[in-house]
Amino acid sequence: MKRVFLLLIIAMIVSCKNEAKKEVSKKGADKEIKKENFPDELGKVFQTHGGIDIWRKAQTLSFNKGEEVHTSDLHSRKIVINSPKYSLGFDGEEIWLDAVNSGSFKGNKDFYYNLYFYFYAMPFVLADDGIIYEKVADLVFEETSYPGYKISYQANVGTSPDDNYIVYYNSKTFQMEWLAYTVTFKAKKPNDSYHMVKYNTWENTNGLFLPEEITWYKIDETGMPTVPEGPATKFTLPLISEAKLADSFFEKPIK
Repeated sequence: MKRVFLLLIIAMIVSCKNEAKKEVSKKGADKEIKKENFPDELGKVFQTHGGIDIWRKAQTLSFNKGEEVHTSDLHSRKIVINSPKYSLGFDGEEIWLDAVNSGSFKGNKDFYYNLYFYFYAMPFVLADDGIIYEKVADLVFEETSYPGYKISYQANVGTSPDDNYIVYYNSKTFQMEWLAYTVTFKAKKPNDSYHMVKYNTWENTNGLFLPEEITWYKIDETGMPTVPEGPATKFTLPLISEAKLADSFFEKPIK
């Protein structure tokens, strides 16, 4: 509960600072601009969702999935998930779990701790360093075509460098519409078995459009989505801030 209150305080402080700031500082205006390596089309997708510059200035991201509160440091990628029955996270070195009892958390902490961070931080995590981009064939759903780019990773980048993603977007608005992804957790080699997620609705959170509801879809023999696998997954209470949380926030609680 203290963690949640801290996030609310951060949000209020940042909001007040933004209201009081009337002029944009010119300090650092002459600094060298980072050259992006993502395709122009994906650049338009990022811009439609608020802009890559705003994303990179942010330090803290938080959202709720049911009773879970997911909080991330966007630069170090430290993460903590708090719920009434368990907490788990990554403190920069160790993936930890703190549960009320042995049956409180039934998943695999190493797989789960950053799973929904990636789904929620779309499309911006597709601009991380070490990414390789490749144009792919359009996804076709209900007679509408969605252009796409495959995202793969250079060797030894991230926790699962053999994972692949494909982002599909609206050709007119450049809004992200679909995500295809593979799972190689604990596997010794990559696979071509994709899962498919539809991004149903988006929410404006401090200038960035982040997902509000996503749905997993079944796919046919051609790899195209058909019908939902189940109910939509909903995200609530979004927060994104330029304020940085202390490293201790992401550490396993001491009892």
